[in-house]
Amino acid sequence: MDNFYFFVLMCILLILLPGPDTAIATRNTVTDGTKGGFKTMLGTCCALLIHTSAAVFGLSAIIVKSALLFSVFKYVGAVYLVYLGIKTLWGLKNTTVTESSVKSRYESHSCFKQGFLTNLLNPKVAVFFLTFLPQFVDPGNETFLPFLIMGITYTVLTAMWFIFYIYLLNQISAFMKKPRTQAIFEGLTGAVLIGFGIKLALEKAHN
Repeated sequence: MDNFYFFVLMCILLILLPGPDTAIATRNTVTDGTKGGFKTMLGTCCALLIHTSAAVFGLSAIIVKSALLFSVFKYVGAVYLVYLGIKTLWGLKNTTVTESSVKSRYESHSCFKQGFLTNLLNPKVAVFFLTFLPQFVDPGNETFLPFLIMGITYTVLTAMWFIFYIYLLNQISAFMKKPRTQAIFEGLTGAVLIGFGIKLALEKAHN
């Protein structure tokens, strides 16, 4: 395996870029506190480990090379993101939102499931693993162990970033949990999720 430290640096830069996982973790942290944020993070990391396993055993390569399978994952993931976005915006119809009502609205929702499905149903993650990880492996050498190490490394770095990010959000929770702030924030999050869903639906499979 080549340039492991450069690989770690690139992972950190990529993880810091906001995406659907960050949007879901942010919303669930704001509405359900650190508990919701950590459950979302756990779901995301479990999905990343599945993507790692898929890359190690070659399943991701099948998905990426099959236009049909790629499209199935792409549209299912896109629909799920748009669904979450619309669901968030729909909740804003109640203009008078209290902290207790927000908690009640989300108490039956599985933050873990949202984090898990958002990441798992995003075929761009599979594409990322199949195009990014091989850059750090010697051609012709065994890829099983290097892919496994890099996948676990990426998952651990993702968890570390979300732990910091969730705690940071929690520190400003007093401001974030004001009804007006939450209404604005949920509106923005809903729009972002719908945007990510549409972007994912328009994504073309890599040949």
